[in-house]
Amino acid sequence: MYEYIRGTLSELAPTHAVVEAGGVGYLLNISLETFSAIEHAAEVRLFVHYIVREDAQLFYGFATKAERELFRLLLGVSGVGGNTARMILSTYSPRELQGIISAGNAVLLKNVKGLGLKTAQKIIVELSGKLLELDEGTAAAAPPTDNGHVDEALAALTMLGFGKAAAEKAVRAILKKQSDISVEELVRQALRML
Repeated sequence: MYEYIRGTLSELAPTHAVVEAGGVGYLLNISLETFSAIEHAAEVRLFVHYIVREDAQLFYGFATKAERELFRLLLGVSGVGGNTARMILSTYSPRELQGIISAGNAVLLKNVKGLGLKTAQKIIVELSGKLLELDEGTAAAAPPTDNGHVDEALAALTMLGFGKAAAEKAVRAILKKQSDISVEELVRQALRML
């Protein structure tokens, strides 16, 4: 029904944004990924997913179509609601999430707050085939899994408080030089670079 909302960013928090468009302020629930993408913007365009429930009408906003598509795929998994899907996308970027699902790494996925191992396994089983159906632009953005080394190293570094972008840059630079490296050594070397 709604594709996107474009307007002035009148309020922003890590969990929501208020976008004024046509004299109306729209409250959109957002992920940390989207928050990072729009935090310094005055005018924004957020792709929208609209949910109507018996007790509420909710807008979820996304900086990219790829993130919205992953959100919709997550909603298709039984036991995953809007807030859980948003929490997953706040923990992992769309590229990281695609890598985790492709690698079948349920242990890394269950690191999301409020997500148990069984639900993480269900997400991987149900979405592993559907990721191939995403448009070529989104699928092409998925990183190589490197046997899960990248994902595990990034999770460790972000838990230590480093930014995702800086951590990923360091990890990729190390893997270009040494492709056959253990996760522990990868994290140690990345820490030296950061």
